[in-house]
Amino acid sequence: MSSNFFCDGVDKAPQRSLFHALGHTKEDMQRPLVGIVSSYNEIVPGHMNLDKIVEAVKLGVAMAGGTPVVFPAIAVCDGIAMGHVGMKYSLVTRDLIADSTECMALAHHFDALVMIPNCDKNVPGLLMAAARINVPTIFVSGGPMLAGHVKGKKTSLSSMFEAVGAYTSGKMSAEDVEDYECHACPTCGSCSGMYTANSMNCLTEVLGMGLRGNGTIPAVYSERIQLAKHAGMQVMELYRKNIRPLDIMTREAFENALTADMALGCSTNSMLHLPAIANECGIRINLDIANEISAKTPNLCHLAPAGHTYMEDLNEAGGVYAVLNELSKKGLVHTECMTCTGKTVGENIADCKNRDPETIRPIDNPYSPTGGIAVLKGNLAENGCVVKRSAVAPEMLVHTGPARVFDSEEEAIAVIYAGGIKAGDVVVIRYEGPAGGPGMREMLSPTSAIAGAGLDKEVALITDGRFSGATRGAAIGHISPEAVNGGTIAYVQDGDRISINIPEYKITLEISDEELARRKQTMPIRKKENITGYLKRYAEAVSSADKGAIINHVIPE
Repeated sequence: MSSNFFCDGVDKAPQRSLFHALGHTKEDMQRPLVGIVSSYNEIVPGHMNLDKIVEAVKLGVAMAGGTPVVFPAIAVCDGIAMGHVGMKYSLVTRDLIADSTECMALAHHFDALVMIPNCDKNVPGLLMAAARINVPTIFVSGGPMLAGHVKGKKTSLSSMFEAVGAYTSGKMSAEDVEDYECHACPTCGSCSGMYTANSMNCLTEVLGMGLRGNGTIPAVYSERIQLAKHAGMQVMELYRKNIRPLDIMTREAFENALTADMALGCSTNSMLHLPAIANECGIRINLDIANEISAKTPNLCHLAPAGHTYMEDLNEAGGVYAVLNELSKKGLVHTECMTCTGKTVGENIADCKNRDPETIRPIDNPYSPTGGIAVLKGNLAENGCVVKRSAVAPEMLVHTGPARVFDSEEEAIAVIYAGGIKAGDVVVIRYEGPAGGPGMREMLSPTSAIAGAGLDKEVALITDGRFSGATRGAAIGHISPEAVNGGTIAYVQDGDRISINIPEYKITLEISDEELARRKQTMPIRKKENITGYLKRYAEAVSSADKGAIINHVIPE
């Protein structure tokens, strides 16, 4: 695939006439055509600055001898979509983004691409597209938001959601909630903790598809504009050397990403997105490998919501490269992997020092000897489920309690806000999986309500849906198989004892096999009615969460 297809011959004169209609000159048409995929819009705070990133990238491409051409990608703001039907339309956009970008890039014969995402689904969606299209490609995100400041302390969106829970439980005044509302999110950018957007932008650096600082330089820093110019220039270098995404996103690169994921304490959503991106690269990642990597990877960072440091602190400490450098001291990183810099991982991180041993713990003094994410299995989740272990209070790593069962997020949140959940309970929210939801909603509202009420060290939540990267506590998602597909979660009843043992990677519904078999004969599976449009097509095609909620199965089963 090359734009040279259009440049020569009388038979291509009609296509060239349309380039002239765009204002392109003959000189423009003789240069490599670089597609710039912009997720800019005016509804997502993480995307409102992407117009400036686009202009900087265009300048960089032009300075390095390319012809930049911009086309769009959609984006949903998970925070705005949270807690209502809008969240059904979040994860599903990952595939729309990948599909539409593939269509645009292949229809117009771009020679190279610069992807400009920022928030949750745009990053993995565009990485999936990059693998499919496989022309020289580089990523530059819009960058993270600065932390907010409330009553002299740094804060973020997760604190905002928890403030609502604190208010409903009588622990905070309406005036205090308004203080958070006005000051928790002070700038544009992806929300300031190690939530899904920042997790995926950091992992893009680790995969080798973004330059140093892609995941950590704050959105409002001039350095972010400089990074965008360098990305525009560097994509032309990738074009000249013919370095493509599938040369960069190898199995070893994905192992690096999973390792960094464990060290950084990334969002559990990475366990949906990394398998989906790998699938497009012809690589299978199953959940079992996550525990294998976690067992040997220390957790070095406790960024919000797990701790009290933020993305700006990680950036000042040396960023993703400094984390990789720490990990390399114990041979935990494949340093030979090629990256979009044109150099290997080892060459990139050689001189990257850890400038803040509290934000990035040294490899010999980690927060824990094992990684930030754990995959649990048992009769309640035969194919696995996922928890952000680094954000779980020590007293909840092992927990047994009675089930409080809800067939939707709305049912659960109403009872939580009414004070109907007590210490020791295990809240079960089902029929919210990829197919059953459909759309596998994030559930920051119920987890934040629990945390805001001060119960995050006494109550566990489990679901076949998923949790926001802003969630903390014993919040266990991605239960597979999901309820609508006959998973055991569909047959849990109020009062059943559920045992969770995160250190031993176990989750168990404490009923006999005979009782479970009886329930499967007598308890009907509930399916949502009146599902139409894109959600209907998605529900019919989507895989289970343990496979990444994939609808485009590249690798044969």
